[in-house]
Amino acid sequence: MTGVERAAGQGAGAGPALLGVRHHGPGSARAVRAALERIRPRVVLIEGPPEADALVPLAADEEMRPPVALLAHAVDEPGRSAFWPLAGFSPEWVAIRWALEHDVPARFIDLPATHTLAWGRQEDDAGAERSPDAETAADGDTGPGPADPRIDPIAVLAETAGYDDPERWWEDVVEHRGAGEGDALAPFTALEEAMSALREAYGSGGHDRDPVREAYMRLQVRAAQREFEDGVAVVCGAWHVPALRQKTTVAADRALLRGLPKVKADMTWVPWTHRRLSRVSGYGAGIDSPGWYGHLFSAPDRPVERWLTKVAGLLRAEDRIVSSAHVIEAVRLAETLAAMRGRPLPGLSETTDAVRAVMCEGSDVPLELVRDRLVVGDVLGEVPSSAPAVPLQRDLTRLQRRLRLKPEALEREVELDLRKENDAARSRLLHRLRLLGIAWGEPAVSRGSTGTFRETWRLRWEPELSVRIAEAGVWGTTVLSAATAKTASDAVTAQGLADVTALAEHCLLAELPDALPTVMRVLADRAALDTDVGHLAQALPALVRSLRYGDVRGTDTAALAEVAAGLAERVFVGLPPACAALDADAAEEMRRHVDAVHGAVGLLGDAPAAGHGSLRSRWQSVLRVLSGRDTVPGIVRGRAVRLLLDDGELAQDEAALLMGLALSPGTPPPDAAAWIEGFVGGGSGGGMLLVHDERLLGLVDAWLTGVPAEAFTDVLPLLRRTFSAYEPGVRRTLGELVRRGPGAGGGGTAAGAVTPGFAAALDLARADAVLPVVRLLLGLDEVDENTGNHLAGVTG
Repeated sequence: MTGVERAAGQGAGAGPALLGVRHHGPGSARAVRAALERIRPRVVLIEGPPEADALVPLAADEEMRPPVALLAHAVDEPGRSAFWPLAGFSPEWVAIRWALEHDVPARFIDLPATHTLAWGRQEDDAGAERSPDAETAADGDTGPGPADPRIDPIAVLAETAGYDDPERWWEDVVEHRGAGEGDALAPFTALEEAMSALREAYGSGGHDRDPVREAYMRLQVRAAQREFEDGVAVVCGAWHVPALRQKTTVAADRALLRGLPKVKADMTWVPWTHRRLSRVSGYGAGIDSPGWYGHLFSAPDRPVERWLTKVAGLLRAEDRIVSSAHVIEAVRLAETLAAMRGRPLPGLSETTDAVRAVMCEGSDVPLELVRDRLVVGDVLGEVPSSAPAVPLQRDLTRLQRRLRLKPEALEREVELDLRKENDAARSRLLHRLRLLGIAWGEPAVSRGSTGTFRETWRLRWEPELSVRIAEAGVWGTTVLSAATAKTASDAVTAQGLADVTALAEHCLLAELPDALPTVMRVLADRAALDTDVGHLAQALPALVRSLRYGDVRGTDTAALAEVAAGLAERVFVGLPPACAALDADAAEEMRRHVDAVHGAVGLLGDAPAAGHGSLRSRWQSVLRVLSGRDTVPGIVRGRAVRLLLDDGELAQDEAALLMGLALSPGTPPPDAAAWIEGFVGGGSGGGMLLVHDERLLGLVDAWLTGVPAEAFTDVLPLLRRTFSAYEPGVRRTLGELVRRGPGAGGGGTAAGAVTPGFAAALDLARADAVLPVVRLLLGLDEVDENTGNHLAGVTG
C-alpha cells in the first residue's frame, strides 16, 4: 500500500486519513482544505480539548472573527487556565469551518482540559517553572530553550535539508506550494514519512506528556471508526501522526490514562490577537510573523505584489514618501533576491530586504514599524455574544458597549474630561477594573492639561485579560459589586498603612461608596496604631490626592479629610524626633518624606489644625524646628530652610545666616555638603536660586574653596551629584559668576560694568519685555490673523 493510500484511508483496513499539519501554518491550512475536499470524510477529528465540542457550532456565527482561542479554566481556581489559539490560517480552524459548511461532525480528540489543568497544578505544587498554558497540547513546533530538552521537528528537518533558518525551509517546501497543485494528499504523506524518521530517532523528543495524549487520541480515533467506519479524517500536529498510526492495544492505551489528576473545568471562546500568536503558548506553536502568514493565506494571487502594496500604504500613512515606482522596484528586487538565493518564490526575508533597501533607504527604523504593524500585526478577533461567559464578563461587555469603549489590540490613548458624564463613567470603569486586577487601561501623563478634571489612559486589550475576568468573577457578578467586594477585602488584608491609603485613593477614583466605609475604618485603625513617621508621611500624600479627586467627582470626602488632618498632626509631632541620629541613606529617605508632606500640606491649604491655627502654619513651625536643630541631618536641615524660603516664611538675610552657620569652619565638610544638597539639590530649582542670589552663591563658593584637601575627595561625589542635576545653561551661568567672583562689587565686573540681570535692583525694561508673550499664552490679547500684530495694547 502506498503512502498516499494510507494517508487517504483507502484500501481494506487502511485506517483513518491522518492529516499532519503545522499549527498556524497557512500552507497546511490550504492543504487540509484540499484534502478534505478530496476525501469527503463523514467526521473530522481535530487536535484539541474534547470539552470544546459543544462550542464548535459557534464557529459558524457571523460575529465570530478569528483569531480566537479556546479558553479552559478551573472552576474552583479561575486563574489556572489554558488556551488553544486559532487563526484564520490555522489548519484546525479551516477543518472546523469545512465540517460546518458540509454538515459533518467536528470533534476534538486531545487529552481533556480537566487533566491538562490538573497537570499544571501538580507542576506548581512541585515548584516547576513552566506555566500550564505553555504545555497545553504541545506538539514540538517550537524549539528548545537553553535548559529545554524538547526537539523542534521543523528545525531538525530544515537543518537536514541544509537550511539555517527553519522558517525559510518551511516557506520553500510548504508555503510556496499552490493549493490543490498535484496530489492533495502528497504533502501529508511526505510529512508523515519525515516525522516517522524523527520519531524513530528521538522517540517522544522530550515531550514527556505526548505518550499519554497520543494514547487518548488513539482511543478517540478507534471510537470514531466504530461509528463512521472508514469515513474518518484526523487533523493533528504532524509530530503525532506516527504515534497515531502505531498499532497498540486498547488495554495498553487505557493503562497510560489510568490515575490522571482531574479538576473541574469550564471552556469558552475568547478573542485572540496576532501579536499573541507570535509567542509560545497554547499549541506550543509560536510564530514570528502571523501577519505575513495571514497575508499568504488570504491573498488569492500575486502575494508579493499585494504585500509590498500594503507596506507602501503603511509608510505613506506615516508621512514617508513612497510612490508606485518604489513598489515596482521593490517587487523586482525581491524576485531577484529569491533567484539569487535559489528560492522558488520571494519569502519574508526577501520582501523585508527589498523594503529596507527601496522604501526605507537602508534604515531599520521604519522597517521596525513594518514588522510591528504588518509582519506581526494588531488584529484582534471577536467572539459572538452567545458564547459562554461568566456573569462578570457579560456585565463588562454591556458597559463597554454602553460607554462606546471598544477593546482593541492596538495600544491607544484616551483623554477623559471628568466634567462629562460619559467620560466620568469611563474613568470609573477603568479604575474599577484596575482594582480587580484587570489591567485593560493604565493611567498616563496628560499632555493637554495638568488639571484634576482630566485623565489620560493608555488602553490595550490582551487575551490574558479574559482569564483575569474569570478569576475576578469570584468577587461578584457585576463590575461594581466585584470591585466593591475585592476592595473591602484588600483593605482588611493590607500589610501597611500606605497600602490602605492607596486603596482609599483608588476607592474614590472608582466611586465605590459601599467599600469606602470599610476602607476608612481600616485606615483610621491603622493610622492610630502605626507609630512609624515614615509610614505616616508616605500615607499622607495619597490621602490628599484623594481629597482633590473627590472634589472633582463631587464625592463626599469629609471623613477622609478628618483622617488626613489627624495624620498630618501625627507627622508634625513625630517628625523632629524621628530625624535624629540618621545615617546618610536614612537621611535621604527622610528628606523625601519632608518633600512629600510639604506638597500634601500645600494641597490641604488652610485647613484647621487640631489645636489652633491652620495645618500650614503648624507645618511651617515644624520646618523652623528642623532648620535650626543640630541633631537633624544636614540634608534635612537644608531642605527645611529652602522650603521656608520658597514659601516666603524666611527672609533671604535669615536664609543666608543659616547657610553661613551650616558652612562655618566648625561644621564637618560632609555635613556641610549634605546641607547644600538639601538646600539647592533634589530637582528643587536650586540652581536658579544661586544664579539670582549671589550672596548664597558666594557663601557656597567661599566654603568650597576653604574645604581642606584631605576632606575634599569625600565631599566631591555629593557635590557633583547636586550640581550635575542642573540644566546646562544654569551650570554655565554659575560658572561665569564664580569666575568673576560672585557677590563682589554688587554684581559688577572688574571693569565696573554691570552684568545684565544681576544689578542691585530690578530691571523693569527687561521684565516688561516678557509681558506680551505672557498675555498671548494666557489668551488675553487678540492677534490680527493678517498682520500678526496685537489688537490690544500691553498694559501692566
